[in-house]
Amino acid sequence: EVQLVESGGGLVQPGGSLRLSCAASGFTFSNYLMSWVRQAPGEGLEWVSTIAPGGDMTYYKDSAKGRFTISRDNAKNTLHLQIDSLKTEDTAVYYCCTDDSHVGGTWTFDLGYWGQGTQVTVAP
Repeated sequence: EVQLVESGGGLVQPGGSLRLSCAASGFTFSNYLMSWVRQAPGEGLEWVSTIAPGGDMTYYKDSAKGRFTISRDNAKNTLHLQIDSLKTEDTAVYYCCTDDSHVGGTWTFDLGYWGQGTQVTVAP
């Protein structure tokens, strides 16, 4: 059974930091590009970042560059997202997923593998 389990979310003040983690099992994690996607209240799914199977290439949404760092540990089947200088607009549920979870940039829970999400709330 495929499982992706996120952790590390929480309530943080603006300017703070969080490190999200995603533990993968049930598939060959090291073969997959992996992504972080978020969903703000009342909004659709928004891609944040992707990392290559070997971790040698990373990609970020423009607004995430410089504040977000994606990484992976294939030996431990884990994916991470370090978020620094958090802003209120970063408030969302953050999901890890395999990178085949979208079609032409439209992300959908109907494709690929997804975790259950972890809530990040940024508020004074």
